[in-house]
Amino acid sequence: MFEGLSERLSASLRQMAGKARISEENIKDTLREVRMALLEADVALEVVKQFTDAVKARAVGAEVAESLTPGQAFLKIVQSELTQTMGEVNEALTLNTQPPAVVMVAGLQGAGKTTSVAKLARYLIEREKKKVAVVSADVYRPAAIAQLETLAAEVGARFEPSEASEDPVAIVNRALASARVNVIDVLLVDTAGRLAIDEPMMAEIKSLHSAISPVETLFVVDAMTGQDAANTAKAFGDALPLTGVILTKVDADTRGGAALSVRTITGKPIKFLGVGEKTDALDPFHPDRLASRILGMGDMLSLIEEAERTVDKKKAQKLAKKVQTGGRFDLEDFRDQLQQMQNMGGIGAMLDKLPGMGGMAQAAQQNLDTKQFARMEAMINSMTPAERRKPELIAGSRKRRITLGSGTQVQDLNRLLKQHKQMQKMMKKMKGGGMQKMMRGLGGMMPPGGGMPPGGFPGR
Repeated sequence: MFEGLSERLSASLRQMAGKARISEENIKDTLREVRMALLEADVALEVVKQFTDAVKARAVGAEVAESLTPGQAFLKIVQSELTQTMGEVNEALTLNTQPPAVVMVAGLQGAGKTTSVAKLARYLIEREKKKVAVVSADVYRPAAIAQLETLAAEVGARFEPSEASEDPVAIVNRALASARVNVIDVLLVDTAGRLAIDEPMMAEIKSLHSAISPVETLFVVDAMTGQDAANTAKAFGDALPLTGVILTKVDADTRGGAALSVRTITGKPIKFLGVGEKTDALDPFHPDRLASRILGMGDMLSLIEEAERTVDKKKAQKLAKKVQTGGRFDLEDFRDQLQQMQNMGGIGAMLDKLPGMGGMAQAAQQNLDTKQFARMEAMINSMTPAERRKPELIAGSRKRRITLGSGTQVQDLNRLLKQHKQMQKMMKKMKGGGMQKMMRGLGGMMPPGGGMPPGGFPGR
């Protein structure tokens, strides 16, 4: 995510990390580099100017001059101003109204609007414990209605039917009446998209808005269109009282122009980020966390939250107890670990959230065979329970049977067995108090109070 911007900013700011004194003169070159990095990332010119002016004003003031570590103080200012530019804090959906709370979702065709409705439904069902219904008022694209029906079934939301021959206002009024009868907490309304903003589209969506008075009106926009995304959202917001933005395809955006421009240009907060194609790939937008990731400082809070939500706690506790009492780490345990990692988005997504690992995350995504973990799991599933518990049994004809059953090669199986043996050795070291010793060792590598290690940014 935003790899290009992250690399450029980290490289230009690293030279400031060890400075004993900050002056207008010695930050001039750094700010020029920062300005170029932001412009190349397709951040709007007015946003770039506001940002660099604010950094410069704070950097040559008492805030840095009186600091014992001026270089690190400068980096903190950059992080703070990045956060400010994107909106300071996470702004959650406002759903505290008489149910059903109506959320209207609008956007241009191709931005991922219908998929975002399904993602939002899943988010509200799983994380907010809401009873959710969805309805499509897109009468121009019958496929959108069928797509939403399929996605609603997948995420467990109630689908309110509609037909291409119906009037959009009639559709949403009927859906609203049905939602009341079925005691629905939130009704998500998918509206028609166009290839560009036009008068008929705006007139229709205004009449829809008037008819249902939504508590939230969210605009879905493609992050990969850069500052055009912010300009489109502004044009839409001038005609309709938007309450927030969903930025889609963020995982594929190496630049970051939209994320940094939307708040300043539209005055509306980004509320969610679409970070993948699956229906669980929707994250609440936290400006402070994204600023940290852009600057290579990682996002440990999101990683911890992801682990809390996806890790099977019973299995994790069972494995921890097994390891501490000297139990054997077998291939069933190894398979569980692979599944847990996949549930957290895979190795690339995890590395991306670790401090200083942004470059490694990008390399992992490019160099790792993404099907490798699926093959490893298939091989373990092709083994007998006895083989999973005692991998040393696997030889000769057993290897041929396992690889034939999983559609893999013998060298794939040999690699898996070697990796398992390495993990087994590591787990042995954690017997008794080994795990606590290891964690204490890791803790000693961090500076007091957390934050950045001495000297600012870790080398890549």
